[in-house]
Amino acid sequence: QMSTREKGSAVSRVMQIIEAVCKAERPMSPADLVCQLNIPKPSIHRLLNQLEGDGFVQTNMRGLIIPGAKMHSIAWGILHSERFSAVRRAILQQLTKEIGETCGIAVPSGSEMVYYDRVQADWPLQVNLQVGSHTPSWCTASGKLYLSSLPKDRCQSIINKLALTQYTRNTIVDTDKLETQLQRIKLTSVGTDNEEFIDGMVAIAVPITDKSGKLCACLFTHAPVIRKSFDELSGYTDVLQRAAAYLGQMIDDAEQ
Repeated sequence: QMSTREKGSAVSRVMQIIEAVCKAERPMSPADLVCQLNIPKPSIHRLLNQLEGDGFVQTNMRGLIIPGAKMHSIAWGILHSERFSAVRRAILQQLTKEIGETCGIAVPSGSEMVYYDRVQADWPLQVNLQVGSHTPSWCTASGKLYLSSLPKDRCQSIINKLALTQYTRNTIVDTDKLETQLQRIKLTSVGTDNEEFIDGMVAIAVPITDKSGKLCACLFTHAPVIRKSFDELSGYTDVLQRAAAYLGQMIDDAEQ
C-alpha cells in the first residue's frame, strides 16, 4: 500500500505535469517533462498513461503530449463557473433567437476544436454536432479562426503536419491556399466555413478574447444553406462580435 507521503508525492507530480503541459508554448515529449520536472522516467510514463486514460492529456500524431478534452473543460469551467454559466447560456440563447440558427462556443484542443457549449435553433432540419464533439481545424470556421490567431511559424508547423482530408468539394487541401485564407481571416478576425466541413452547411466564427487579446475560445453560428446562404449568415458578424465581447468581459471578471 502507498504511504500518505508517497500519495502526496504522486498527487504533486500529477499537478506538476498538468501545469507544465498547460503552460507549454508547444507540445512536450515525455523526455521534456522528465528533464523539466526532474521526475524519474518510469514515473512520468506511468503518470502520463493514467492522465491520458482519464482524458486529462492526449498524445498527438508525433507522440507529443497535449492537453486533453477534460483539461480544456476544466480550464473553461473555472473561467465560467456556476456564477457565470447561467449568463453564458442566456447569451447563447439570445444569440440563437436573434440569428435564428444554432450558436455555440468551441475551444481549441491540439489541432482540433471541441464543441464546448451550444444552443440549437428550433428547426426540424439540424446539423447535429454534440457538445464534446471534436472537429477538424482546417475546414471549420472556429478552427481556421484559431489557426489564424497563432504565431506564423507555429501555424505553419501545425498545417504542415495535418493530414488535410477532403470532407467536401470545397475543403481546402492545398497548404498554400489554406495559408492565404488564414492570413485573410487574421485581418478580419472572422472565421469562415463555406460548405468546407459538411456539404450544405455554412458557418462563421468570431474570437472570444481576454483583456490581453489572447483567443480563449470561438463563438460560432452555423446553418444549412437551404435556410441561409453564406453571405446571409455573414450578415450576423456584428451580432456575434457583440456577444463575444460580453463573453470576453466575463473571462476577465472571472480572473479577478
